[in-house]
Amino acid sequence: MNIKALLSVVLAGLAVALSGCIGTEDGHSTAGVPFTKDTITSRYERPVAQLAAATRVVLNRNGKILVDNVVDNSFQAKVNQRNVWVKVTDIDGKLTQVAVQARGPMGGDVDLAAEISKQIALQLVAAQNQ
Repeated sequence: MNIKALLSVVLAGLAVALSGCIGTEDGHSTAGVPFTKDTITSRYERPVAQLAAATRVVLNRNGKILVDNVVDNSFQAKVNQRNVWVKVTDIDGKLTQVAVQARGPMGGDVDLAAEISKQIALQLVAAQNQ
C-alpha cells in the first residue's frame, strides 16, 4: 500500500516537473514541455526589412501566418500543425539576427526550426538574384 502511495507521489512530481510554460520568440509564453531544444538562431549582414520579407515568403509558403507584428518584427505561424515563432532583430545596424522557434505537441521541434531557418537563407539569396 505504501509503495502505491509513493509511486503516485513520484509520478505526480514528474508530471509537474515536465510541464510548464515556455517563452516564445514574440515575447509571450505558452504551455509546453521545457528542456527541449526548439530554437535556431542565425545572423546575416542584411537589413531587417529584407529578412522580414524573406520570413513572410517562407512562412506563407510552408503554412499560414497567424501574427505578423511589424513593430518588433516578430511572426507566429502554423506549419505542419506546429507553432512556429520567428523574431528578426537588428544587432548593430549591419548585422541582423533571426531566431526561429518551433514547437509541437510533444515539445520542441528543432528539425522544423532548422528547415525554416535554412529556407529563409535561401529566400534571401533568391531575392538578391532577381
